[in-house]
Amino acid sequence: MTLRLAVWSGPRNISTAMMRAWENRDDCEVVDEPFYAYYLKQTGLDHPAADEVMASQSTDWRKVAALCQGETPNHAEIFYQKQMSFHVLEEVDRGWMSNLTHCFLIRDPESVVNSYARVRETPTLNDIGFKQQSELYDYVRQHWDPNPVVIDSAEFLAKPEAMLRAWCSALGVEFFERMLRWPAGPRESDGVWAPHWYASVWDSTGFAKLRGTKPQLSPALQRLADQARPYYQHLYERRLRV
Repeated sequence: MTLRLAVWSGPRNISTAMMRAWENRDDCEVVDEPFYAYYLKQTGLDHPAADEVMASQSTDWRKVAALCQGETPNHAEIFYQKQMSFHVLEEVDRGWMSNLTHCFLIRDPESVVNSYARVRETPTLNDIGFKQQSELYDYVRQHWDPNPVVIDSAEFLAKPEAMLRAWCSALGVEFFERMLRWPAGPRESDGVWAPHWYASVWDSTGFAKLRGTKPQLSPALQRLADQARPYYQHLYERRLRV
């Protein structure tokens, strides 16, 4: 039976590195942000390579949901889905999520805002996904799983092997050492937007070391981080601990 693993995060949240780790398993195939084209078509937002993104994926959420509920091309035992929480807009019926296992990847708001603003200068709360992620987390808890796995990025980077082992254990799958290292460079599974967002992951061969200090933000960006903090804290209190 396929384990369909939907890992929900916002942008700039080691989500691509985490996708690399799981894809480096022999029993896993991945999909990279499958709702991105739908999200751009519906919102009309000016993201890097927006036209290329919409040409590369279905913009029909029903077709994307069917993909996520299905099998991988090679019928892998684990179907890892890198999902952005803000891509699934309110019009999307959440029923498609019922046969997936949901996990949530979080990062402190200051770090997310600082990193995101380097690519898009004036982000909003909707852009960074904290509110949507918190709402999805509560929905999953209410309907399917009272205790979905929550992983804090900073704590993960401090102890990547221990955290991966604990995560695999919580999911009932075997941990493999190869999850800690991967070849540098792009992969066929990367979305067409990768050249605009994935530079650091393409240069990497493993998880980066944790940075010790939080960034200093402009007043406007700090206000945005402050808006996001209650949503972050809601999940942080229920995070996986080792």
